[in-house]
Amino acid sequence: MTNILDELLQQPEGKLLEYKRDLSSIKPVLKTLVAFANTSGGTIVIGVNDHRVVSGLLNPEMDEERLSNAISDDISPTLIPDIEIVRKDANAVIIVKVARFPGPFFLKSMGTEKGVFVRLGSTNRVADAKMLAELKRSMDHLAFDQLPCIGAEYNDLDFKSITNAFEKVGRQTNDSKLESLGVLIRYGKILIPSNGGMILFGKMPIRDRFFPDARVRCARFSGNSKVDFIDRLDIEGTVLDALTDVPKFIRRNTQMAAKIEGMQRNNIPEYPVIALREALTNAVAHTDYALRGMDIMVAIFTDRLDIQNPGMLPFGMTLEDLRSGVSRIRNPVIARVLRELDYMEKWGSGYKRIIDDCDAKGYPHPEWQELSAAMRITFQSTTYSIKRSIQDVPVNVPVNVPVNERQKWFLEQLSVGASIKAGDIAEKFNVSLKTAKRDIAFLRSNDFIRFAGSPKKGIYKLVLSNFSIDND
Repeated sequence: MTNILDELLQQPEGKLLEYKRDLSSIKPVLKTLVAFANTSGGTIVIGVNDHRVVSGLLNPEMDEERLSNAISDDISPTLIPDIEIVRKDANAVIIVKVARFPGPFFLKSMGTEKGVFVRLGSTNRVADAKMLAELKRSMDHLAFDQLPCIGAEYNDLDFKSITNAFEKVGRQTNDSKLESLGVLIRYGKILIPSNGGMILFGKMPIRDRFFPDARVRCARFSGNSKVDFIDRLDIEGTVLDALTDVPKFIRRNTQMAAKIEGMQRNNIPEYPVIALREALTNAVAHTDYALRGMDIMVAIFTDRLDIQNPGMLPFGMTLEDLRSGVSRIRNPVIARVLRELDYMEKWGSGYKRIIDDCDAKGYPHPEWQELSAAMRITFQSTTYSIKRSIQDVPVNVPVNVPVNERQKWFLEQLSVGASIKAGDIAEKFNVSLKTAKRDIAFLRSNDFIRFAGSPKKGIYKLVLSNFSIDND
């Protein structure tokens, strides 16, 4: 059990973990348990302060009983977490683990309107009406885009656009097909659009009346913050139109680098094209369209490109699940249509396709962030990294960076496919292993090399090599 505590203490507080010094105030602990159970599960460690120092509990057995009684008395419906006392040296702590259960759970004293909490990052938030509705739908295995768009009529769909979209991929469509996809849904004895159908194919201005925020906005800024616009575009069509129009906006607002190989010059986009397409498609598929006042945003800065969509990860989902290929589709209707139109492959493959495209073309991996009510993926600009590093160095250096002789040799070895590590630098130049590791850390921090594979058997690879800048 000590090993489990030691492992936990290596991790900061976050979506799945929280530390509490003691049980002097038990209500915050109950709120966290409710939030964990409603969101993705989690662990509370009681007897550890905010700095992850074990302070221990004076009477852990009494605290355990008190906590068990409070959970039973104050949380509804019945929540049964795993509670155990773990000892480390002379100190004892309580570890409480709770899985995500069907609920929603709430504090009885606060009621179902104010007592339902969800976990966002390392904080607990009261679920508002829309979040509570999504939570209830998820427990019933329903999705917002599967629900009938009440007030909309059959002819509010743009059937010409539907026909054109499916004909482009060599497929035919009819009412039966649209009903099987969930674009149309039976409401009584008639067919009406689902929420997903209206989002994808609703006529304007009818679609705007129901879903004014189901759109994509693009902006190009002059620096690294949202201060001065250079260019901007609000996609006038549906989110499907954005999958065609946004890449055009990105192309006109990003640069090309030129990779020289022998006598050949190959133009290299500033960002990985396939990975960007996958990220944009995922944003359309996973947006929480029930939220108001938030759009899908594509923001291009000097040093990066952000794609942000409204909605936290689906309940029960974590960033670790995302990276491992686990998929929970927030919008099954929209996802099915995207697959039919060849925008998506199998569910859960988006993350892998993004990583594979970056690896195949030597781009750095993007970063995913779960914000308070949104998801963001950030791609680092390759041409910005190159420009930042250009110095007056010999032309035969694989990457134009202010490298020392050891680092230059290391890059040259990687450029010809050698598998080398810090020890090789130390041996070659008769320096300490610590100095060699600093050389490699410099190259990694500037995104010129990356480490691929397991800690014991992995190898270093070049990220950028033999580039020159082309501003045309």
